[in-house]
Amino acid sequence: MWSTYLIDTETLSLNLGRDDLVIIDVRGEGAYTSHIPGAVHSSWHEYSDPQATAKGLLDPDVARLEKRLQALGINDSSDVVVYSNPFDNWGDEGRMFWMLQYLGHRSVKVLDGGWPKWTAEHRPYDHEPVRPKPGNFTASVRPDVMIDKQELKKLVKSPSRDTVIVDARSVEEYAGKEIDGLPRPGHIPSAVNIPWNGFLRQDATVKPLSALREMFHAFGMNERQEVVTYCLGGLRSAWIYFVLKLAGYERVRNYPGSWWEWSRDFAAPAEKDLKLLYQVTGKAEEEAS
Repeated sequence: MWSTYLIDTETLSLNLGRDDLVIIDVRGEGAYTSHIPGAVHSSWHEYSDPQATAKGLLDPDVARLEKRLQALGINDSSDVVVYSNPFDNWGDEGRMFWMLQYLGHRSVKVLDGGWPKWTAEHRPYDHEPVRPKPGNFTASVRPDVMIDKQELKKLVKSPSRDTVIVDARSVEEYAGKEIDGLPRPGHIPSAVNIPWNGFLRQDATVKPLSALREMFHAFGMNERQEVVTYCLGGLRSAWIYFVLKLAGYERVRNYPGSWWEWSRDFAAPAEKDLKLLYQVTGKAEEEAS
């Protein structure tokens, strides 16, 4: 399971130049001016629904998504490796991993340690943008790795011990901190808060598998349960989706609309934890409410 979804820097280095390898750099365009040799550039924004207010929602036009991925040189038979700077994003590599799984690609890995580890080891890099030959990737949507707002509403209304909802945002956001641009603060009722940024070691590599499992078990979760992840716009939650997959959780679904969409629907229930908010911000409950 561990090797199924992660690739280390040494293994990637030994495979550079393979015709059937596609490396995707999901950092910002400015950062891409230095990149792993052969890596193409693509960000999650390119795959968002152009008609939606909720920024994290995927473009419903699967043919358009397919065409954009083909433009990266992705074939059905490609081995795809995604990387970023894990210390300087919101889980973008997890989002690309999740989206490719949703669209049915069968060989997607994340580079363990990403750009920080690659450069710390003084490995080669290029500066010129990569313009690949278009690939033949054909999407085959997997609805089992995504959940939409309506289905999540039903889960919240009729909760089950077999399903855990994970809020991947910060403790402050979960507790109910007011955020500009959002009509409501708080979290989805029954959700447990597992901040997305607690799974890495100092060298940007993912913590050992045993540690990941212990972290989830501490929240009363087990590998037999279904897990639904959300955050603000479906990025941090997609990273936790990836980590859960590493840890052996097979039944995981990401909610791409996340709080950006949920908070705008006043028929969608929301809760605050004012005591927790006071603990983490020092503001009195009267001020927070």
